[in-house]
Amino acid sequence: MQSDHCVHMALLYKSLSRKVLLTSAAMKRRITTDACQILMSPSLTSIDFPDIWTSSSCSDYSSITKSYDDQQTATVIDGRVIAEEITSGITSEVRRMKNATGNIPGLAVIMVGQRRDSQTYVRNKIAACEEAGIKSEISNLPEDCTEDQVLNALSRFHEDPSIHGILVQLPLPQHLDESKILNSVHLEKDVDGFHPLNMGNLAMRGREPLFLPCTPKGCIELLIRSGVEITGKRAVVIGRSNIVGLPTSLLLQRHHATVSIVHAFTRNPEQIAREADIVVAAAGVPNLVRGSWLKPGAIVIDVGTNPVEDPSCEFGYRLIGDVCYEEASRVASAITPVPGGVGPVTVAMLLLNTLESAKRAHNFA
Repeated sequence: MQSDHCVHMALLYKSLSRKVLLTSAAMKRRITTDACQILMSPSLTSIDFPDIWTSSSCSDYSSITKSYDDQQTATVIDGRVIAEEITSGITSEVRRMKNATGNIPGLAVIMVGQRRDSQTYVRNKIAACEEAGIKSEISNLPEDCTEDQVLNALSRFHEDPSIHGILVQLPLPQHLDESKILNSVHLEKDVDGFHPLNMGNLAMRGREPLFLPCTPKGCIELLIRSGVEITGKRAVVIGRSNIVGLPTSLLLQRHHATVSIVHAFTRNPEQIAREADIVVAAAGVPNLVRGSWLKPGAIVIDVGTNPVEDPSCEFGYRLIGDVCYEEASRVASAITPVPGGVGPVTVAMLLLNTLESAKRAHNFA
């Protein structure tokens, strides 16, 4: 299995190198014909190749059983308990704001299509809003809706003063321009934190984004509330998506960790991960990170939520993480479970961002 992985990665590197060389050659030709083209380096979007992971992990999930439970040494970071603590504080602030101003925070969700997992996530968010006393609205659009229909829904929520946060549930159908839609969310209502200005301010020292992306913000909160010292530690983020991997790496840097990013083109990812004090797995590949990827005593934050078929479960599937929990829990000193780890705290961060937006809108301290 490992040799197949190495061969596949070698082919990927060869293909990538060829594309870069061809791009550079094309640039050289353009220099002689285009006075505006001065640099040989290609545009960044032209080399935005997709991360296609080849996991060396076991794909037969049924072979990884609960037999390891009695050997677990890692402390479980219980995201549900932490989320309840945060939500309790949010609920109190919502009540205080309502008593003082007569207003409550409002969150709008735009849902396109009928993806079962997305419907579950949206239900959880709406239920959390109800628990905290936050108003919520949903705009359900059909799978084949046009881009204009999504933008029109956005416009309605932009103009509604009772809505302080707007969330576009991802992923969107392929025929829709996800970047264009996310960029259309007004900065002051971008409670997901995906607006380029929010991301840019996150990346720059001395700048404060209006909103931090919910999952990265939740990861940091899990670490801090678990007593983990981030400053000076070596952190490895596995995955570099705009939603989780990239902002998590930026946020860890802002907390003074020394950060490495592992992606599908990284050579020797296991070796790099084994050097980390803190590992954040966000590749979207089930059981990618095995026990052999971790150094003893590492802190593991597993962002992955991968559905795998399981007829014994209520909905015919169960969720597993990017980390092989049964192996990692025998090596790590602390680990988040899936489900019940990062997910609940991410929802709590969404509620908090919505509350903060409402406070700004009503000048309520």
